[in-house]
Amino acid sequence: MAFLLGAVAFVVALLLSVMLHEGGHLLTAKRFGMKATEYFVGFGPTLWSTRRGETEYGVKAIPLGGFVKIVGYTPLEKIAEADRPRAFYRQPAGRRAIVIAAGVVANFAFAFLLLTLMAMMVGTPLARTATSTVDEVTPCVPSGLRADCEAGRPRSPAATAGLRAGDRVVSFNGTPVSDWDDLTKAIDKAKPGQTVNVVVLRPVPGGAGGRPPKRDRPGVRQQVTLPIRLADVDGQPFVGMSAKVVGGGYDRTGPINGAVFAGRAIGRTVAGIGDVAVDLPTAIPKLFSPERESTPGGQVGSVVGATDVSGQIFASDATTRDKIALFLSLVVSVNIFLGALNVLPLLPLDGGHLAVVGYERARAALNRVRGRPDPGTVDLTRLLPLTYLAILVLVGLGVLLILADVLNPLHLPE
Repeated sequence: MAFLLGAVAFVVALLLSVMLHEGGHLLTAKRFGMKATEYFVGFGPTLWSTRRGETEYGVKAIPLGGFVKIVGYTPLEKIAEADRPRAFYRQPAGRRAIVIAAGVVANFAFAFLLLTLMAMMVGTPLARTATSTVDEVTPCVPSGLRADCEAGRPRSPAATAGLRAGDRVVSFNGTPVSDWDDLTKAIDKAKPGQTVNVVVLRPVPGGAGGRPPKRDRPGVRQQVTLPIRLADVDGQPFVGMSAKVVGGGYDRTGPINGAVFAGRAIGRTVAGIGDVAVDLPTAIPKLFSPERESTPGGQVGSVVGATDVSGQIFASDATTRDKIALFLSLVVSVNIFLGALNVLPLLPLDGGHLAVVGYERARAALNRVRGRPDPGTVDLTRLLPLTYLAILVLVGLGVLLILADVLNPLHLPE
């Protein structure tokens, strides 16, 4: 039930994000006197609609987006003679640019608002540090890195050697260890099947004279050396332990610091999207392999994947505060991604239409310098082949990501 609630919550948030994007186009178009005839959420057959003035508002059957229909959005559209003065393509370039960009601005503004409210009401996340102290010992050697322990699986190297929760690893195979990062690097240098000496500091129980200890003495530890024979899981050396994480939590802040946090978070997310875009071509062959999440490009998903992740958030054992923060972060990421995607200078995206407007103005300015008349709007028929190619690539990538999310879904980090 919790998983289903999370999935539904994300679908609602996604539709709201799309509504805001299209609402940005609608409100600015109406503000400049352009004629907008339709504003719909979804595609396909109409489930419900109502008319307010000259605009029909409604909901369609397939909840995978939305649209606003502005009369004369391109010169290729046939329009009634009475509507020609209000046609989009006949408006000044500045107004057209504002209407085109308004959808992107709406998504970024929504993301900024959510992040600011999250900082004020939920709190900004404090740094969490994974230590070299053992939190849990895995009881078995799993069949894969993401597999659970199954009946008949052999005991893990850590369990066999007697590693305990609370042990702090200070040396692995002769390499000093101070934190989890040091430990994982040392493990990666070893080989499956190799026997290594692991030095740990173990809490010493209290008590004296042979009497049972009442409690551990804080800060008192004894050094223990454990020989551990590493197992092989997916070709990687496997110990069978998880790290104790310290720190974390949240710190509520005021509106000014919340706005600063929001601005920085958006900047980091945009930079992360850039890393994903650069890495995606090389990550495509890994979308259907266990290595999918090992690179930034492999971590990108479709609407199906994001819906599944939202369900995982709601169904997880995390605190309510953590769930709210994770869900809001997911919605923020989707809005920033929608905004960033639409900035790309490709038709039919908003960025493509902005590029056309910019080219028209640059061409007009050049003609003025040469003493020639303004050549007017761009002949979009010449751009149709590139438009069809862009649509083919975007749809193809979307279908590929959906298949990957169904067959090799992304998971929340443990």
